[in-house]
This record gives sequence, C-alpha cells and structure tokens, in this order.
Amino acid sequence: MSIYKLTVFEPNGEKVMDESIEAANDDTAKDIGSKLLQEKGYEEMTHRLTSPAGKLLLFHR
Repeated sequence: MSIYKLTVFEPNGEKVMDESIEAANDDTAKDIGSKLLQEKGYEEMTHRLTSPAGKLLLFHR
C-alpha cells in the first residue's frame, strides 16, 4: 500500500482539505479520491491528487 495526497483549495489558495489516502495503486487511489470529493461536495473546487512519486492523478482548476 502507498500513501497518496488529496488537497482541495479555496479560490484564494487556502487549503480546505489535505487528506492522505492509502491505496494499492493509482487507479484505486483515484477512485477513493473521487468518492471523497463527491461526499464532501468538493468535486468542482480546485483540487489535486498526487502519487507518492509526485505523479498528478486528479486535477481540477
């Protein structure tokens, strides 16, 4: 399992959410991250999900 980082920002750049996600692979992390964003109503806010290697998996501006 690896640790992925999901971060959501306000338009002014303030962090609204900064979560660590444990997942077996990139696809699983993307699924978990997308579900978290939907649950919290953040899917339309600026967000990013990065892998442990720094790969950008999800991004919305």
